[in-house]
Amino acid sequence: MKKNVLALACLFSCFALTPAEAAWQPQLSIGLIDGQEALTLKLPCKSQVFEGNAKKPALTLPAGSQLSITHGGSHFSVNGKKLKNNGEGLFIKAAPDVKDYVFTLSQKDYRGTAKIMVRHGKLALINVVDTEDYLKGVVPEEMPTDWPAEALKAQAIAARTYALENRKRHEGEGFDLCANNHCQQYLGRKSEKAAADKAIEATVGEVLTYQGQLIDALFHTDSGGMTENSEDVWGSKLPYLRAVEEKEKYTKPWKNTFTAERVASLAGKSSHKDIGDLKRIELSSLKIGQSSKDRTVSGRVKQVVFVGSKGRAAVSGNDLRSLLGLRSTMFDMKMSHKQVTVEGYGWGHGLGLSQWGAKKWAEAGKGYRDILKHYYQHTALKKLY
Repeated sequence: MKKNVLALACLFSCFALTPAEAAWQPQLSIGLIDGQEALTLKLPCKSQVFEGNAKKPALTLPAGSQLSITHGGSHFSVNGKKLKNNGEGLFIKAAPDVKDYVFTLSQKDYRGTAKIMVRHGKLALINVVDTEDYLKGVVPEEMPTDWPAEALKAQAIAARTYALENRKRHEGEGFDLCANNHCQQYLGRKSEKAAADKAIEATVGEVLTYQGQLIDALFHTDSGGMTENSEDVWGSKLPYLRAVEEKEKYTKPWKNTFTAERVASLAGKSSHKDIGDLKRIELSSLKIGQSSKDRTVSGRVKQVVFVGSKGRAAVSGNDLRSLLGLRSTMFDMKMSHKQVTVEGYGWGHGLGLSQWGAKKWAEAGKGYRDILKHYYQHTALKKLY
């Protein structure tokens, strides 16, 4: 077992995969909460508390116990009992005879182990959980579970690949991934649904690779009709994140209206100049799948020029999306009677798998392998464990 663990740890450290299957799945550490003076956990199952990596438990607690934890620098106080803080943290685990273990934080059950750390003088709680159990709390949060099974399988593989590729994203904070949309939404067992569990189990261990390495399997809600090249969102070109057409175009329409004064002010701040009163907006009309000087190959906005009474300001589509809180950069923008109207399509950055697009492809009879091959070009599926 030790040999297998070391081999897989090396595999992940260099992000290179081998076709050989492993019988052991990696664990992920998920940051649940930090900055706490005290923590309270409920333990529905028989539990053991360990001081760091100690082999013997410092406490054994019956099912139904509650833990009140504070710290005093060199020690933790657990239900009034002092336990050593040796810098490795405090671990709350299942007793040896317990299966399907969970602990409860703020009325949410989490599988795996609870790890308590002291960071910047405050308590932090990290959930150390097997990858497949983690996915059970992620996939239903990322995609409706009444969608077609093949779309859910594609989502499960994208989420698994993303999690493993982005391990150590929060290394400086003492864990791998956060539990919100910055990484992937994770709410533990509360989120679990039978349809998602089935999709995860059907694809267990499967990941997406490019030239033998895990890919950054980004996904988004809806492309609007065509996904995007990575360099037009991030500035760096990735061979597997290429613009591809959807089964349907002009999907998920949206509309926002702003005063011309506000738009001129935001454009001025973005370009560090006062453009005065907004007189004109220069942007070609949106045609999905057609590029132009101010639009990408998918039709998303590269740049908008705002012409004011005191000058001009060019603002990128990505910056405008952030400044105005737009759903996407696939939009038209027009001004009339001192009002600026923005009408667009899609929701999200447009890179990788479109969730609504995957649903449409699955409804048309495509399997998850074909769906993933469409959204992540030139990639291969590998069974990692």
